Amino acid sequence: MDKFPNRNIYKILIAFVLIIALLATSTLVIYNDSSKVFSVVAVDSTGEKKFIKWVEFKACYEAMEKALTLDVKSHNKEIQLNWVELLAYLGTRYGGDFKKYKSKDMDELVAKLNKGQTIQQLTENMKYYNYYYEAYDAILGNFVGEYEIQVKDQDNNGDLKWEKKYGLKVFSPIARGYSFSHYDDFGTGRSFGYARKHLGNDLMGSIGTPVMAVESGIVEAMGWNMYGGWRIGIRSFDQKRYYYYAHLRKDKPFHSDLYEGKVVKAGEVIGYLGMTGYSTRENVNNITTPHLHFGMQIIFDESQKECVNELWINVYEIVNLLQKNRSAVVKDEETRDYYRVYDIMEQNSGYDF
Repeated sequence: MDKFPNRNIYKILIAFVLIIALLATSTLVIYNDSSKVFSVVAVDSTGEKKFIKWVEFKACYEAMEKALTLDVKSHNKEIQLNWVELLAYLGTRYGGDFKKYKSKDMDELVAKLNKGQTIQQLTENMKYYNYYYEAYDAILGNFVGEYEIQVKDQDNNGDLKWEKKYGLKVFSPIARGYSFSHYDDFGTGRSFGYARKHLGNDLMGSIGTPVMAVESGIVEAMGWNMYGGWRIGIRSFDQKRYYYYAHLRKDKPFHSDLYEGKVVKAGEVIGYLGMTGYSTRENVNNITTPHLHFGMQIIFDESQKECVNELWINVYEIVNLLQKNRSAVVKDEETRDYYRVYDIMEQNSGYDF
């Protein structure tokens, strides 16, 4: 028996009050009962720019891996499946809660698409599909595409040659051959400096492990931070994603070729895992366990870059997916730096590498 028979009325009243309170700030709060969360999107009541103000990413590895595989296998076929569209459709259906994910749900969607129905037709009555698509596309939109990568030429003494590919063109933040462990620690409490939530995923590993650029982009930040220690911030070319790599190694945290403003490639060595941070003094090991703090900030408008309402997403399942693509490295004994073994060229990146 329901102990709270009037709770639906309470939900309606709460949603109504929030809507009224936020209309003055040009923001509409949508209560999504299936996910038990409030989703925030901008509305144009005062002529201000419209952009997403809140997003929560809960797509599971199983759904992402299957959507990715379907996308890659359908490349250059009559019907090209788009993995972001598949995930956005299911995200809308589940109210963002991928604990409800079932493989057959994606199979049914793909069957309809392969029979000629379009994603626009299938989502025309799904009120929040555009919101989920824009959010998921900001997170995953540049992960898949055409690129060229060096591979060993088995017919030419193992020399390197360029090979065109389509698929995952982002890399794990940890180099190939180096072990690490992690668990879903997004949102857990932190107390150094002030009480706050953990806005990333800690990858436990060995000091000196090469840290890789997940996606190609531009180095926006590089140096010391009392919370993150030696850290690097890299912005994607489309400006939508800001990758944060923190607690790098004492004394030699960065690759010697790295500098603010540099254009880096996905899978390139940018620094080395360590345990610096939690100190007002620079270059101090004050973290108890060596690890890489890896975070991703989503930016729909530049006003969100550094503000109290920054949008950091849970990257735990993304890190699991990125293990499908890890960049091999080799050490230069003279410089003591590590370099990638296989270079990459991206199509239509807008930058000459």
